[in-house]
Amino acid sequence: MNRIEWKPEFEVGIGVIDVQHHRIVDYINTLIESKGSTQHQELALIIDSLIDYTYSHFAFEEALMEEAGYEFLTVHQQTHEAFTRRLNVLHKSFRDGMDVSDELVELLKTWLINHIMSDDQSYVAVVREKFSVTDKMSDGGWFSKAYRRFFGEN
Repeated sequence: MNRIEWKPEFEVGIGVIDVQHHRIVDYINTLIESKGSTQHQELALIIDSLIDYTYSHFAFEEALMEEAGYEFLTVHQQTHEAFTRRLNVLHKSFRDGMDVSDELVELLKTWLINHIMSDDQSYVAVVREKFSVTDKMSDGGWFSKAYRRFFGEN
Protein backbone atom coordinates (compact mmCIF):
# COMPACT_ATOMS: atom_id res chain seq x y z
CA MET A 1 0.00 0.00 0.00
CA ASN A 2 1.38 3.38 -1.00
CA ARG A 3 2.11 6.25 1.34
CA ILE A 4 0.27 9.52 0.99
CA GLU A 5 2.58 12.17 -0.37
CA TRP A 6 1.60 15.59 0.97
CA LYS A 7 0.81 18.01 -1.83
CA PRO A 8 0.30 21.77 -1.71
CA GLU A 9 -3.23 21.35 -3.09
CA PHE A 10 -4.17 19.59 0.18
CA GLU A 11 -3.68 22.87 2.02
CA VAL A 12 -6.70 24.98 2.89
CA GLY A 13 -4.59 28.03 3.66
CA ILE A 14 -5.30 28.13 7.40
CA GLY A 15 -1.98 27.20 8.94
CA VAL A 16 -3.21 25.45 12.06
CA ILE A 17 -5.67 23.32 10.05
CA ASP A 18 -3.03 22.49 7.43
CA VAL A 19 -0.64 21.36 10.18
CA GLN A 20 -3.36 19.14 11.66
CA HIS A 21 -4.19 17.61 8.27
CA HIS A 22 -0.51 16.99 7.63
CA ARG A 23 -0.17 15.28 11.01
CA ILE A 24 -3.13 13.01 10.20
CA VAL A 25 -1.39 12.10 6.94
CA ASP A 26 1.77 11.32 8.94
CA TYR A 27 -0.25 9.02 11.21
CA ILE A 28 -1.75 7.26 8.18
CA ASN A 29 1.72 6.83 6.68
CA THR A 30 2.99 5.40 9.97
CA LEU A 31 0.12 2.91 9.88
CA ILE A 32 0.96 1.98 6.28
CA GLU A 33 4.65 1.54 7.09
CA SER A 34 3.98 -0.56 10.19
CA LYS A 35 1.62 -2.96 8.42
CA GLY A 36 2.95 -6.50 8.64
CA SER A 37 6.04 -5.63 10.68
CA THR A 38 4.43 -4.48 13.91
CA GLN A 39 2.98 -6.41 16.81
CA HIS A 40 -0.76 -6.07 17.43
CA GLN A 41 -0.16 -4.02 20.59
CA GLU A 42 2.08 -1.53 18.77
CA LEU A 43 -0.39 -1.33 15.90
CA ALA A 44 -3.16 -0.68 18.43
CA LEU A 45 -1.20 2.28 19.80
CA ILE A 46 -0.76 3.75 16.31
CA ILE A 47 -4.45 3.29 15.46
CA ASP A 48 -5.62 4.67 18.81
CA SER A 49 -3.36 7.72 18.43
CA LEU A 50 -4.53 8.31 14.86
CA ILE A 51 -8.19 8.08 15.81
CA ASP A 52 -7.78 10.23 18.92
CA TYR A 53 -5.95 12.93 16.96
CA THR A 54 -8.58 12.83 14.21
CA TYR A 55 -11.38 13.33 16.76
CA SER A 56 -9.49 16.23 18.34
CA HIS A 57 -9.03 17.74 14.88
CA PHE A 58 -12.76 17.47 14.17
CA ALA A 59 -13.61 19.14 17.48
CA PHE A 60 -11.10 21.94 16.82
CA GLU A 61 -12.34 22.46 13.28
CA GLU A 62 -15.98 22.57 14.40
CA ALA A 63 -15.16 25.05 17.17
CA LEU A 64 -13.34 27.19 14.62
CA MET A 65 -16.33 27.16 12.27
CA GLU A 66 -18.69 27.94 15.12
CA GLU A 67 -16.54 30.86 16.28
CA ALA A 68 -16.41 32.16 12.70
CA GLY A 69 -20.20 31.90 12.32
CA TYR A 70 -20.04 29.39 9.46
CA GLU A 71 -23.64 28.88 8.36
CA PHE A 72 -23.19 25.26 7.25
CA LEU A 73 -21.58 24.08 10.49
CA THR A 74 -24.35 21.54 11.15
CA VAL A 75 -23.87 19.92 7.74
CA HIS A 76 -20.11 19.76 8.31
CA GLN A 77 -20.66 18.22 11.75
CA GLN A 78 -22.94 15.60 10.21
CA THR A 79 -20.18 14.73 7.73
CA HIS A 80 -17.75 14.31 10.62
CA GLU A 81 -20.28 12.21 12.56
CA ALA A 82 -20.90 9.87 9.61
CA PHE A 83 -17.18 9.35 9.18
CA THR A 84 -16.74 8.84 12.93
CA ARG A 85 -19.38 6.10 12.91
CA ARG A 86 -17.54 4.26 10.12
CA LEU A 87 -14.24 4.71 11.92
CA ASN A 88 -15.71 3.40 15.19
CA VAL A 89 -16.96 0.22 13.49
CA LEU A 90 -13.49 -0.49 12.11
CA HIS A 91 -11.86 0.36 15.42
CA LYS A 92 -14.13 -2.07 17.26
CA SER A 93 -13.40 -4.79 14.72
CA PHE A 94 -9.68 -4.20 15.24
CA ARG A 95 -10.05 -4.41 19.02
CA ASP A 96 -11.99 -7.66 18.52
CA GLY A 97 -8.92 -9.11 16.79
CA MET A 98 -9.71 -8.56 13.12
CA ASP A 99 -7.06 -7.22 10.76
CA VAL A 100 -8.72 -4.09 9.42
CA SER A 101 -5.52 -2.17 8.68
CA ASP A 102 -5.94 -2.11 4.89
CA GLU A 103 -9.60 -1.13 5.12
CA LEU A 104 -8.80 1.53 7.72
CA VAL A 105 -5.99 3.00 5.64
CA GLU A 106 -8.14 3.08 2.49
CA LEU A 107 -11.02 4.72 4.37
CA LEU A 108 -8.72 7.32 5.89
CA LYS A 109 -6.84 8.06 2.69
CA THR A 110 -9.94 8.40 0.54
CA TRP A 111 -12.04 10.27 3.05
CA LEU A 112 -9.34 12.66 4.25
CA ILE A 113 -8.25 13.80 0.80
CA ASN A 114 -11.83 14.19 -0.45
CA HIS A 115 -12.86 15.98 2.72
CA ILE A 116 -9.95 18.42 2.60
CA MET A 117 -10.37 19.12 -1.10
CA SER A 118 -14.12 19.75 -0.94
CA ASP A 119 -15.83 20.07 2.45
CA ASP A 120 -13.04 21.90 4.24
CA GLN A 121 -12.52 24.37 1.39
CA SER A 122 -16.11 25.56 1.92
CA TYR A 123 -15.45 27.23 5.29
CA VAL A 124 -12.07 28.84 4.54
CA ALA A 125 -13.41 32.21 3.35
CA VAL A 126 -15.65 32.61 6.39
CA VAL A 127 -12.82 31.78 8.79
CA ARG A 128 -10.42 34.15 7.05
CA GLU A 129 -13.01 36.93 7.17
CA LYS A 130 -13.61 36.40 10.90
CA PHE A 131 -10.02 36.02 11.99
CA SER A 132 -7.42 38.57 11.06
CA VAL A 133 -4.04 37.43 9.84
CA THR A 134 -2.63 38.65 13.16
CA ASP A 135 -4.64 36.08 15.18
CA LYS A 136 -1.82 33.54 15.15
CA MET A 137 -1.06 30.55 17.31
CA SER A 138 1.61 32.44 19.25
CA ASP A 139 -0.29 35.59 20.19
CA GLY A 140 -2.64 34.19 22.82
CA GLY A 141 -5.65 34.67 20.55
CA TRP A 142 -8.47 32.27 19.78
CA PHE A 143 -6.29 29.86 17.77
CA SER A 144 -3.67 29.31 20.47
CA LYS A 145 -6.25 28.95 23.25
CA ALA A 146 -8.38 26.53 21.26
CA TYR A 147 -5.37 24.49 20.17
CA ARG A 148 -4.27 24.02 23.77
CA ARG A 149 -7.83 23.10 24.75
CA PHE A 150 -8.23 20.41 22.08
CA PHE A 151 -4.68 19.13 21.76
CA GLY A 152 -3.00 20.07 25.04
CA GLU A 153 -0.04 21.45 23.09
CA ASN A 154 1.34 24.80 22.03
